[in-house]
Amino acid sequence: MTTDQSIDWAETPAAVWRRHRQGLRAIRRLDPVGWGDLTGIARQQEALARNTERFLAGDPSNNALLWGARGTGKSSLIKALLNRYRSRGLRMIEVDKDDLVNLPEIVDDIAELSWRFVIFCDDLSFEVGDSGYKALKSVLEGSLELPPENVRVYATSNRRHLMPEFMDDNVTSQMRGGELHPAEAIEEQISLADRFGLQLSFYGFPQDIYLQAIDALFPQAEDRETLHREAIRFATSRGARNGRTAQQFYRQFGGDTGAFGL
Repeated sequence: MTTDQSIDWAETPAAVWRRHRQGLRAIRRLDPVGWGDLTGIARQQEALARNTERFLAGDPSNNALLWGARGTGKSSLIKALLNRYRSRGLRMIEVDKDDLVNLPEIVDDIAELSWRFVIFCDDLSFEVGDSGYKALKSVLEGSLELPPENVRVYATSNRRHLMPEFMDDNVTSQMRGGELHPAEAIEEQISLADRFGLQLSFYGFPQDIYLQAIDALFPQAEDRETLHREAIRFATSRGARNGRTAQQFYRQFGGDTGAFGL
């Protein structure tokens, strides 16, 4: 099994692995989200940009795990990253969790190319009994063979350790000679996440940051008081204040010339 060699990476900034095709498919409709479109995650943007620039320059760089609350901009940050750095040689391959077993073969096929590749794993997590994480481990840090220098893995997840955590895992931990010895299950959970040298946490927006995101989406609104009141009411009904909620509010009211003095 080999990946699709017909992709022209000079013209194609991103591709997705499709199991049923046993190869890569070029992504033709990229999400146009821009670097300046993101709100409330400046610290994470700066850290990921610095790591990516080091990667593109051939300097030491890390695999990255973006973890935290849903809808807080993890996936949007990865998409904006590609749009920002594609002209500097960054290319991206999206691989679903269920296809990670093919990851070593995918990486082998791009290891000798001149482009710099980010393997993008969105919404990554593993349940008890999943075996895909073993292939991911080998790509992150290698086995006998070192991972290629032109490939990094950027993953997003709602779980900090990517794997489920149970109370029993902590109960079976032991204290020996004054040192804590975690249970084997905890060691397994942490060992996978530890292979991501850059870990960035994301949290729900405080209200002022949420309203900044709303203002950025409605720059022409004259009645800011009503806009903010309705945006807060919308977020309360959704049970979350984050970038996704702001976008959903925009999709419901954006373009309505009778709303908020637009």
